[in-house]
Formats: sequence, C-alpha cells, structure tokens
Amino acid sequence: MDYLRQNGFMIVERNYRVGQDEIDIIASHYDELHFVEVKTRKYGSMTAPEEAINERKLRAMRRAASAYMAQHRSMLEPKFSLVAVEMVGDRVEALRFVEDALQYGW
Repeated sequence: MDYLRQNGFMIVERNYRVGQDEIDIIASHYDELHFVEVKTRKYGSMTAPEEAINERKLRAMRRAASAYMAQHRSMLEPKFSLVAVEMVGDRVEALRFVEDALQYGW
C-alpha cells in the first residue's frame, strides 16, 4: 500500500467485500479507479505472484468491482491492477505493479 501512495494513488478502500467476493485495494489515480489484487509469494517460489490469479478469482473481482461501481456511481475509468510481491522472510525482495493487468472490458 505504501508503494501505491508513494506513486500518487489515493487509497479509497481496503478489503472491499460483496458477499464472498473481495478486492484487496481500491485506489484512485488521476481519472482512473484501480481495483487492485495483491499477491505475495516467497522469493524464488515455483510460481510467480502473477501466476496465482485464476479464472474464479477474476470472476469474483469483476463481480465486486461491478457492485462497487454501481453503488458509488464513480465517473472514473475502472482498471484491474496487480501488486506482485516477493518476500524473503519479512523483507520485500521484489515488488511489481502491473497496471490494467486483467484487461477486462467494461
């Protein structure tokens, strides 16, 4: 979350839930509203954090984002983004922000 703030994002919500569906972070940046999934893995794991998002998770994020947009009537452009974090113990070894990662057509 510090990474997003340091790069000009304003955190709007954390752990936004609609039923069983959840979005880790909702953040605004200029005229965009980012629905951000945070995936963390141990550094050097067999799978990268980016590979951990499956179709089921994508559907859940889309449902939650649609509910958020309908409830808040935001005029910002929605985007799905990813923060991929790789840890060594308690230390962040690598952090990647992938903007518009899911390429979901509204």
